[in-house]
Amino acid sequence: MAGRSDEGSLASRGVSAIKRGARVLARPVLWEARTEQGFRYGRKLQPATNGRPFPPVTEPNPLLSYFDAHTEGPGIWKFRHYFEIYHRHFAKFVGQEVNVVEIGVYSGGSLNMWKEYFGERSHIHGVDIQKACRAYEDDRVSIHIGDQADPEFWRRFREAVPHVDIVIDDGGHLVHQQIASLEALLPHLRPGGVYMCEDVGGIHNRFQAYVSGLSRNLASSFDATGFNQVVHSVHHYPFAIVIERQHDRVEGFPEGRHGTQWEPFLDGLHRAAWDG
Repeated sequence: MAGRSDEGSLASRGVSAIKRGARVLARPVLWEARTEQGFRYGRKLQPATNGRPFPPVTEPNPLLSYFDAHTEGPGIWKFRHYFEIYHRHFAKFVGQEVNVVEIGVYSGGSLNMWKEYFGERSHIHGVDIQKACRAYEDDRVSIHIGDQADPEFWRRFREAVPHVDIVIDDGGHLVHQQIASLEALLPHLRPGGVYMCEDVGGIHNRFQAYVSGLSRNLASSFDATGFNQVVHSVHHYPFAIVIERQHDRVEGFPEGRHGTQWEPFLDGLHRAAWDG
């Protein structure tokens, strides 16, 4: 009898191990299926027709005001909805001692816009592959000539500019350039810094896919990972992605339960649901 019991126990453990292995193997397939499901739902999503909308925020946006008033001189080429994104993520730096990196100088107009917006304590670092862009250098603007896809260029840049608070990638827009720049500068940002990549468009954009993969590390563990020490949040906007750096060291993600009365029907399901 004891032998049969042991054999049954071994068989049961073997079946359990096979089931666990099957679930692990199925996860990438299920993840892809849910990704496709979400994409297809989004393609047919339409706004509700009932109900009155909340009034829009009417607070003036100094960046948009600057852009609208700028009709002559060095050119500025931006999507209009970017200015709301800029102000949302950059406002905390206004008036502070801030180092801003803009990849892609082009006609130089945005360099003056950033100087005006952030104030006299700011310093703007323009990065471009065209040597002619040195013409836009002044006492508060430094121009760095190099290829944004070149890790060696970024190594030299980090040595020359040890402190960076904001990165705006409006450079070559090719995925290998965007990835190389992010991987070189995201860890270099000071705590609380902001990384923005512009002109990320198309339903099969590979940089968007890269950032989606990056984002999966945000909630990969209930314990704080190395990624959580660096990245606070990732924000997706039309044609733009913003990554905010963590302000302080994260020790973990403690839960809080307040109250004295609890229903029993969620016992055992709370954490299981996190695997989808």
